[in-house]
Amino acid sequence: YPEEGYVRSKRQTSCNKTDQRISPLFRRRLCSKVDSAAKTTPEKIEIRIRRREKRVEERRRDLHSMADLDADRPLRKISTAFKELAVTVNSPSPEVPVAQFSHACSLVSPLFGCLGIAFKFAEMDYVAKVDDLVRASGSISTLVVMMDKDIEANSVRKAGSHTRNLLRVKRGLDMVRVLFEQIIASEGDNSLKDPATKSYAQVFAPHHGWAIRKAVSLGMYALPTRAHLLNLLKEDEAAAKIHMQSYVNSSGPLITYLDNLFLSKQLGIDW
Repeated sequence: YPEEGYVRSKRQTSCNKTDQRISPLFRRRLCSKVDSAAKTTPEKIEIRIRRREKRVEERRRDLHSMADLDADRPLRKISTAFKELAVTVNSPSPEVPVAQFSHACSLVSPLFGCLGIAFKFAEMDYVAKVDDLVRASGSISTLVVMMDKDIEANSVRKAGSHTRNLLRVKRGLDMVRVLFEQIIASEGDNSLKDPATKSYAQVFAPHHGWAIRKAVSLGMYALPTRAHLLNLLKEDEAAAKIHMQSYVNSSGPLITYLDNLFLSKQLGIDW
């Protein structure tokens, strides 16, 4: 079949032309790679390895810097820690570890320091009670076990008992919850006097004597402004609102859990 032979011959010719057109380019690239590999010395390989290690180290430092940035922002750490506690409390059989609880509470301590002399007494009392719970976490597993030990030893209401300190810490967490609620509600007001006064009156005042209440009242005039507080916490208005609301949402179930725990043991919560 002449036609078929003609087509086959034409195709073969076309392929040969294509091979002739591509081969020189391919040959040049291949020769270039071979020459490059031949010229690569151990010194050049060592330089490349060092450059790569340097890039990896720079990336590692960048990641550490990002972690340090978040570490300097207490609101973010508080938000994360209490979200995790809320998960524990909302589980079918909640057993709150003393270590987890005391660690989360320790993250709240800097907030009292940011509020100035008005809450200096509350800060000192709160920090001391949290430190006691941190030490107790080394030998006691859960809050329930801790309370049962104090009940068995008949030391629940004795000064320095873990259960008594737990109740004081719970009030500190509740005060911060109410304070954040009031700060969020008073958006646009640069003064913290009203939110701080309401939170103190609701949580702490019923358990403080006249002298402490008077000192706190005077200290309210030395509170930082809203803008200064956010600057201390290294947050802008929008981010602070998100993290404060997160704490409010997470701490509510935790405080309810603690109240119910005291009441279930017939210990009461107003002492």
